[in-house]
Amino acid sequence: MSLYLTLSLVLLVYMVFWYVLALIKKRNDVADIAWGLGFPLLCWTAFFMSGFSLVSFVVNILITIWGSRLALHIYKRNWNKPEDYRYLAWRNEWKNFYVRSFLQIFVLQGFLLFLIVYPAIFINDASPNSFSFFSVIGIIIWLVGFYFEVVGDLQLKEFIQKPKNQGKIMDQGLWMYTRHPNYFGEVTMWWGIFIIASILPNGLYTIIGPITITYLILFVSGIPLLEKKYVGRPDFDDYKKRTSIFFPLPPKKKRENLYQIT
Repeated sequence: MSLYLTLSLVLLVYMVFWYVLALIKKRNDVADIAWGLGFPLLCWTAFFMSGFSLVSFVVNILITIWGSRLALHIYKRNWNKPEDYRYLAWRNEWKNFYVRSFLQIFVLQGFLLFLIVYPAIFINDASPNSFSFFSVIGIIIWLVGFYFEVVGDLQLKEFIQKPKNQGKIMDQGLWMYTRHPNYFGEVTMWWGIFIIASILPNGLYTIIGPITITYLILFVSGIPLLEKKYVGRPDFDDYKKRTSIFFPLPPKKKRENLYQIT
């Protein structure tokens, strides 16, 4: 059985498991936890099917660290809280909810996951044993992205936990330079993985991975959904005027003492 067919079957079984768990828990936001853990699952499956490679091993370690941290972060964020507002809205709006949630949340998410992780799977399949200049550059870019995601999440968590900040807009730390440092970090990490894959034979085709996550974050399920929550708020409108939406840039002159919640 080919590597990609095996990975597709593994991913399907994995998503069915999480769908059943969602039915039992009566909350589809478990799909967000499944998202982070699905990447290392496919990477290590590809690794053991393809044979040992030092480059593949390092890439898989990086993705495992990222995916595990993301899943744990989301688990802690959702613990003892109602179902995420996005999934709750779909639960109330969708007809044929159980069929649609399986296809539109779990199957679709699995398909997108496969596209995004494709560069890492490609690296495992090629099994390169030596690092090149581009491999090092890719790892450095990945580390920059990981820093933005982890530090951004930590700064926001600490901000929200302070009672004096309730209802305010976060514009401190990394959030002073980009309205979405965690999203910028996630996208940057996958471009780093692509750079490692790009120097391998036919590796440029794996650009579909970082393009997919960039498009989703910028135009679909990332920034647009989050910023929709703050439409019409004068403090957020001011924050938008002085802070870059995605790429970290020096902030424009601050007009008021404003902060952000999410």
